[in-house]
Amino acid sequence: MEPSPDSERFSLTPIGHVISDYPDKFGIPRQPGLAPAANARLVLAKPYNDPLAVRGLEAFSHLWLTFIFHHSPERWSPLVRPPRLGGNRKVGVFASRSTHRPNRLGLSLVTLAGIDTQHGVTLQLQGCDLVSGTPVVDIKPYLPWAESRPDAQAGFAPQAPALINVIFHPTALAFVAKRQDGATLYALIEQVLSQDPRPAYKQKGTDADRLYGVRLRDVDVKFRAHQKDEATTLEVMAIDIYPSQ
Repeated sequence: MEPSPDSERFSLTPIGHVISDYPDKFGIPRQPGLAPAANARLVLAKPYNDPLAVRGLEAFSHLWLTFIFHHSPERWSPLVRPPRLGGNRKVGVFASRSTHRPNRLGLSLVTLAGIDTQHGVTLQLQGCDLVSGTPVVDIKPYLPWAESRPDAQAGFAPQAPALINVIFHPTALAFVAKRQDGATLYALIEQVLSQDPRPAYKQKGTDADRLYGVRLRDVDVKFRAHQKDEATTLEVMAIDIYPSQ
């Protein structure tokens, strides 16, 4: 009797790792492309950092990255609570994009902004939604004619999430104005906070006095929520350099 395919075991070897604008998981948009100002680099490891391995890749504008949710626990559950459903309703793990998956594999569509082959291989990426240090196990070019299906059904996530208003306290604006990367940092903060990174169960509550913090690049962004009727505004209260470790 032949063994079941289910009994087979496979090992994955990372081909590189990501260095991104997201030092921590908190605040990362839940899908790629929602924060176009987010920059990242994919540094390929030996022996995959041979320039021959990326020959022709510059002709493509977007890439699929297969990666490992390395910050997620190895345990998994058949039911999960998607933030898109308010964190209250459960769906099957395979009907979601939860990070708590049996093999912890993720898939992200990113913009390829450049390729550096001077010392090994580094890919410059935009719109990335991966925390720094994420191990990448594969790269594939995106083919719009084969993989774009505008008429596809999208279940409980039929369209992009609604954005909320983001404002900056004068103190925070003054900090950004002094930065060499001030314009892109401002855009990154606005794009990330407009997705409302607070836990789903907090978004409906009254936590106006609570100060949240999200790390982006080398800074710690402090913000709080203001609620008026059904409208929510997130105000950036302060931005500080995150202490180096």
